[in-house]
Amino acid sequence: MGSTSLSSNVIDSPDIALIGGGVMSATLGMLLKLLNPNLTIQIIEALPSIALESSAGANNAGTGHAALCELNYTPNDADGNVDISKAIRINEQFEVSKYFWAHLVELGVIQDPGSFIQRVAHMSFVRGQDNQDFLRRRHVAMQAHPFFQQMELSSDRDEIAEWAPLLIKGRDPDEALAATRVGRGTDVNFGSLSRQMLEYLAGQRDVGLLVDTSVTHLSRTSNGRWRLQLKRRSGEVNSIDAGFAFIGAGGGALPLLQKSGIPEGRGYGGFPVSGKFLYCTDPEIVSQHSAKVYGKAEVGAPPMSMPHLDARVIDGQRSLLFGPFAGFSPKFLKSGSNLDLLKSVRPDNLFPMLAAGRDNMSLTQYLIGECLKNHKNRCNSLRDFFPNARNENWRLQVAGQRVQIIKRDEKRGGRLQFGTEVVAANDGSLAAVLGASPGASTAVSIALQLLEKCFPKEMSSDDWRNALSKAVPSYGKLLAENPDLYHHICQRADCVLNLGTCADKEKF
Repeated sequence: MGSTSLSSNVIDSPDIALIGGGVMSATLGMLLKLLNPNLTIQIIEALPSIALESSAGANNAGTGHAALCELNYTPNDADGNVDISKAIRINEQFEVSKYFWAHLVELGVIQDPGSFIQRVAHMSFVRGQDNQDFLRRRHVAMQAHPFFQQMELSSDRDEIAEWAPLLIKGRDPDEALAATRVGRGTDVNFGSLSRQMLEYLAGQRDVGLLVDTSVTHLSRTSNGRWRLQLKRRSGEVNSIDAGFAFIGAGGGALPLLQKSGIPEGRGYGGFPVSGKFLYCTDPEIVSQHSAKVYGKAEVGAPPMSMPHLDARVIDGQRSLLFGPFAGFSPKFLKSGSNLDLLKSVRPDNLFPMLAAGRDNMSLTQYLIGECLKNHKNRCNSLRDFFPNARNENWRLQVAGQRVQIIKRDEKRGGRLQFGTEVVAANDGSLAAVLGASPGASTAVSIALQLLEKCFPKEMSSDDWRNALSKAVPSYGKLLAENPDLYHHICQRADCVLNLGTCADKEKF
């Protein structure tokens, strides 16, 4: 089997095959190469370049999901109390990611942290007396925890106007309002971050990067390795054998997991949801808003559809984004096929998918309503946040395609699951990441979870643990139970990533 028929950048028998050229493959590849520099790695991307799908800057909201503003992470529990447990977990995971990115800056993997991360305040904004009460209770619960001590609360219109003037101008003066603000939020260009990690990897010894190449099938060989059938856009066909295969292809991960045939992948289905945003690049408007402002979702809307008005920085270009407006497409990727959803239906996941559809009629109704919206309707939704918005200053942009997980449920038959999930073969030879937000922001924690499942022996070795102590010093500890370590990690990451003042850099 000669590599020249595909590309000079092919490793026929790599230790590791990473399918998908986005943030998950980039993160896992960087961790593996840091833990064992001698590993041979083949990266495979179906598109002409890397980080063009969900990781691309314009295909997501760029929110460094740290649970500072996302109200869906702090629901009321059965007793009516605000439950912040999910917010604590997500904030910890984001800080782990941020520290790892800072470590990459120190290593020279990333030259300029400003190329992918910026300081942007995170705000929550609500209207009406009941929502005011909820936000107050949420603030009390969150500010009591070390992770959220810097959170400010205000129902004073003048103060909210100082934080985000577009929210107040032109608004009914008698409307009840409230907002919280955390100044240390971020805007992240996950496309730039992914490209820099993958380009660094591709420049290392024994790492190959293929683009314009699809994995059409996966199968086990007699010696326990994984044979990946590859097809170039030009039509050339070949294969490689890998010791470990990772499926990090975003919405394209489910079909490949199904093709692998591992028992652990049975019963999983996917429900594709497309996203659209209103974008504004008018400098006069953009200059008046420097925060990410999240509100409450409509009844029936999925958690990923929390409305938000965001300041964005993508490749140096400042803009505003509002949305998301959900839609439906049978494609699992923006570059996918209209047959993706149909082809994903199998005997083992048909009943879970039907059961999930039965139990989520409100989501179906919401998606129908979203699909029927025109530009005027979308701008009317925008005016809930920005009363003086003018339709002509905003244009519609299609964001990345998301595939929500559907999995078996003993009681209900099947359920729609939000977030991300690692599915791994019992012997650790193959793993896939399914799901959507907040995956990119928590990619390091997801990758560590995957490594624990698939490389348990190596993860317990002194060599790997010593390497991890430098790249992720909180590994094996809960930051929520170690506030001093948490503050140290935050301060160090902010210092290295140029996200705040750093008077005494030497102390780190």
